[in-house]
Amino acid sequence: MWAICKKEFRQFFSNLTGYITIILFLLLNGLFLFVFSDYNILDYGYASLDHFFTLAPYVLLLLIPAITMRLLPDEWRSGTMEILKTKPLTATQIATGKYTAALLVVVMALLPTLVYVVSLRALAEQGTVLDTGGLIGSYTGLLFLSAAFTAISLCTGSFTNNAVVAFLTAAFFCFVLYSGFDALAGLPVFRNGADYFIQQLGMQEHYRSLSRGVIDVSDVVYFLSLLVFFLVITIQRISRKS
Repeated sequence: MWAICKKEFRQFFSNLTGYITIILFLLLNGLFLFVFSDYNILDYGYASLDHFFTLAPYVLLLLIPAITMRLLPDEWRSGTMEILKTKPLTATQIATGKYTAALLVVVMALLPTLVYVVSLRALAEQGTVLDTGGLIGSYTGLLFLSAAFTAISLCTGSFTNNAVVAFLTAAFFCFVLYSGFDALAGLPVFRNGADYFIQQLGMQEHYRSLSRGVIDVSDVVYFLSLLVFFLVITIQRISRKS
């Protein structure tokens, strides 16, 4: 597994594409948070990164599929998956190795955003106390959300030989599983109590719950279940597809 992980991790940063992807992620977040008026924390009036944690999931909807889009489709198209299968590697090791490499890249993209916390602390009025619990909860939620998005994106890539199709389908399914259930719960027909249960099926509600600073076991179990579910499908696809 670790051999696959190291190979994919090095390959992502073997050319400018990997660096440009992460730079664009940070640049886009920076522009929204410090330049564009709708999300500008300088005009917000409060020492809070709520706008960042609201925006970040939608940026990750594009970033993570871009990271995973070639991990499996390129293997199918070039035939190198058959070579991997002849080595002492199981389908589980191949899938988890690629998944771990992609998730490490995402974490590397998120780490520089801690600069926003430092900047906010420096810009806040003297004596202002940041909501540390909320920040920890929000970053925890973002990590779980990233882990789930990565598993979904890797899974969708196991169904196609085309990297562009893998990117588009991954972005679509991540969006639906993140925002779709909330939108569905908002329909008038479900306002008789069913809206709560529909919201619980989507990632956005559990992400919001973690962002409040309280690490609820049900939210953690939800994300882990989602992650395992899509990884199992990916493993089955690798095992069966030739």
